[in-house]
Amino acid sequence: MGCVRNRRQGSVMKIVIPGGSGIIGTILARAFSERGDEVVVLSRRPRAGAWRSVYWDGTSLGDWTKEVDGAAVVINLAGRSVNCRYYEKNRREMIESRVRSTRLVGQAVARSQRPPRVWLQMSTATIYAHRYDAPNDERTGILGGTEPDAPATWKFSIDVARAWERTFWEAITPSTRKVALRSAMVMSTAAGGVFDIKRRFVHLGLGGAAGDGRQFVSWIHEHDFIRAIEWLIARDDLDGVVNVASPNPLPYTEFMRAIRDAERVPFGIAPTNWMLEIGAFFMRTETELVLKSRRVVPGSLLQSGFVFDFATWPEAARELSERTAMSRAPAAA
Repeated sequence: MGCVRNRRQGSVMKIVIPGGSGIIGTILARAFSERGDEVVVLSRRPRAGAWRSVYWDGTSLGDWTKEVDGAAVVINLAGRSVNCRYYEKNRREMIESRVRSTRLVGQAVARSQRPPRVWLQMSTATIYAHRYDAPNDERTGILGGTEPDAPATWKFSIDVARAWERTFWEAITPSTRKVALRSAMVMSTAAGGVFDIKRRFVHLGLGGAAGDGRQFVSWIHEHDFIRAIEWLIARDDLDGVVNVASPNPLPYTEFMRAIRDAERVPFGIAPTNWMLEIGAFFMRTETELVLKSRRVVPGSLLQSGFVFDFATWPEAARELSERTAMSRAPAAA
C-alpha cells in the first residue's frame, strides 16, 4: 500500500512541496528524488537542480496549482522562519505567511480534478506546553499558552501554531487524507541547521547548560524524519495530528554533553540568562528556542509500528558529527 507498494511495482509518485527551498524541504526533495519520485518544489525563488522548481508567491492562486492537480502527495512547509526576533513586523509575517499559504494549498487541493491522496502539513512541537513533569503525546499532551511559569512572550509561538493548524483543518478536502506534522527540531548536517549551530557553540566553549539545564529538548535525526514522512505517506490508516520526534527527548544539559562528547570537546561554559539574551539579540533570534522545555513523544508513530533507527541522542549526535566532519574535510591532493 502507499509509497512502499508503489515503489515495488516500479511506479513513480509525484510529490509537491510548497515552501520546499529551505533546509527541511531540501532534505525531503533530495531523498524522494534519489528514490526515483517526481519532486516539484514551489518557491518564491525557483532554481535549477535535481528536481523541478516552480514559482509561487504564497499569496495567490496561479499556474502552480496545475502541479497539485494529479500529484500523489503534497507536503506543505511554507511559512516565515520563527528563528528571528519577535518584533511586530516579524510576528505578523510569521502568522500571515503560514495562514495564507496553508489556505492556498487547501484551495488548490479542493479545486483539483485529481486531488492528492495525502496532504502532509508542517506544524510544530512547540504547540505543546512548557513542562517537565510528563511527555506530551498526541492523545494526552497539553497544549501551551497558559503555563504559569512561562514568559508571556512565549504565548506568541503557541498562537502561531494554533492558527496554522486551524487553517489546515478548516480546508475542505474530502478526497485527500490530512496529517498535521507536529515536528520536533530536525537534526541534520546542513550548514546553518540546528545541529550545525549547536556544534559551533560547543567549539566556542559555550556547550554547557543554558538556564537551569532541566528543559527538555525534542529532536529527530534527518534519516528518521525522512522515513517517518514516507511511513505517513504509505499508511492510509494514519491521519490527524502526528508528533514527528524521537521517542527519547532529554534535558538540555545531557543534550549538549552528547554533542561535546561527539565533537571531543571536554567542557562547555554554561551561559547565564543575560548572556543568552545578548546572544539571542545579536543572532536575531529568541531565547525561547533554547529555554522552553519541549518534551514531546511520537505516540502515533510508535503505535503504528514505526521503528526509529536513531532513537537516542548520543548515537544520533555521533553519526551527525562524523558525517559533518567527513563532508567538510579538505579534499586529498
